[in-house]
Amino acid sequence: LGPFFALGTVAFIVRIVMTWYPSVPYTKLPWVIAYVPTEPLLKPTRALVPPVGGVDVSPIIWVGMISFMNEILLGKQGLLVL
Repeated sequence: LGPFFALGTVAFIVRIVMTWYPSVPYTKLPWVIAYVPTEPLLKPTRALVPPVGGVDVSPIIWVGMISFMNEILLGKQGLLVL
C-alpha cells in the first residue's frame, strides 16, 4: 500500500508542476502518464473547490489527503501497523 501512496503523491506533485505551465500538452508523453490517472480525481475536486487567486489547488488537496491516509494507515501507530 505504501508504494501506491508514494506513486500517487509523485503523480499529483507532477500535476502541481504542470499547472505552472498551462501550455504543456497534457495528451503527449511524458505528461500523459501523470494526467490520465489523476484527472478523474481532480475533476470532481475542482467542482467542489474553486481556484484560489486563479490557481488550481485541487492537486495540493489530493497530496494532503494521500499524506493523511498514509499516516493514518501506515504511520508509526497506523491502523495497518498495529
